[in-house]
Amino acid sequence: MIPAPRAPLHAWLAGPLPPGVGQAMARLRASPAIARIAVMPDVHLAEGVCVGTVIATRDTLFPEAVGGDIGCGVSTVRLDPDGLDRLDDRAAARILRGLERGVPIQRWSGPRPVPPVILSQTGGPSDFLANRLRRDGAWEFGTLGRGNHFLELQEDDAGGAWLLVHSGSRALGPAVRDHYAALGCRDVSGLAGLSGASEVGRAYRDDVDVLVAWAEASRAAMLGAACAVLEAVLGLVPALDSQVDTAHNHVRHEVIGGEPLWVHRKGACPAHVDEGGVIPGSMGAPTFHTRGRGCVEALCSSSHGAGREMSRSEARARVTGTMLREQVRGVYVPGGDLREEAPSAYKDIEAVLRAQRPLVRIVRRLRPRLVWRG
Repeated sequence: MIPAPRAPLHAWLAGPLPPGVGQAMARLRASPAIARIAVMPDVHLAEGVCVGTVIATRDTLFPEAVGGDIGCGVSTVRLDPDGLDRLDDRAAARILRGLERGVPIQRWSGPRPVPPVILSQTGGPSDFLANRLRRDGAWEFGTLGRGNHFLELQEDDAGGAWLLVHSGSRALGPAVRDHYAALGCRDVSGLAGLSGASEVGRAYRDDVDVLVAWAEASRAAMLGAACAVLEAVLGLVPALDSQVDTAHNHVRHEVIGGEPLWVHRKGACPAHVDEGGVIPGSMGAPTFHTRGRGCVEALCSSSHGAGREMSRSEARARVTGTMLREQVRGVYVPGGDLREEAPSAYKDIEAVLRAQRPLVRIVRRLRPRLVWRG
């Protein structure tokens, strides 16, 4: 029996609530530690807390409300000179071969970038995370990861070329989530909470800070490697003053509507007043650059993408190779079975943007031209 709800909840939906999400939200609302909840239009069911959920607390930290891919986010940069007129079949094949060498999907097997030493605001990583960084960090830094992680060459409506990468903390994030969730106390929501003022809570915050910075640096390394390929093949170079990075899996201490809160975002972009954001669609759908409106009820957040319409197993069962080729027509994609990430496996990104007009305004629309993913 789930206790009566306590926490106020506001939602911006692009369609009917996905199955199971309502029950998941009811469990969260019963927690005495959760002060507010905001549901984004890309919400879908996931382990622990649904993707597309923002939770605010006053004192408690919930590792599972951030999830395993701590620091996951998007980096994008404009490429000069404008235009992708030279992108043809031959150039695309050269680019994909170069990305296969320079931006590995899983781990480095040869020479690899040296990860920077990253500290939190109050010091270094915990001993637990430091050991994991030594074991996995060097082999995974600057690598993309599978699932919905991808690198994309894009063109805006004015003909400008852009490069985008979506990736996170790889194997490090799930290890940190599981380590600290095991140290927490579970309440009626089923989540394991840590006191933000405790030694364990402070260690978790520091490790989140380290992984957010690690993931951002990893994306920057991938952008650099991809830009080297694009310069060699198409003569494009990055306009560094245009670079934007936004993380959508984190916990931060923020003042929302005058109240200091711990804001947990799991698959949600921060969208404070005029804050820049990047909301990708899928391999066959547009990406949007946005500016936040600072909606207090949404905990100054927005969606982080289109959000899954089908689970990966559903997509494998329902999407055929012919359907996938039709959905990505006009976009260069690598070989392999990409049905799990087919555009039809995701919600309509245009509907998602319409649903969150109170949360963000659109600055730029971009269409995919070439995609690299596993």
